[in-house]
Amino acid sequence: MWNDEIGSEVRTIREAHAAKYNYDLSEIVEDLKKSEQKHKAEGYIHVQPAPKENLPATPLQKMRFAHR
Repeated sequence: MWNDEIGSEVRTIREAHAAKYNYDLSEIVEDLKKSEQKHKAEGYIHVQPAPKENLPATPLQKMRFAHR
């Protein structure tokens, strides 16, 4: 795996956050939602991800792009 300073820092923070909630995914998600609500209340804007691209329509496109 390619390591860089920023990626390593992000993985370290993510690992510490997961350990804080004993790796319980429901607790982690609940904490992230609370954090999101807190930031919204403080005036930060929550940006939704861009919509996904349209899926291929023809059989050839489906086969060609099946392993994207």
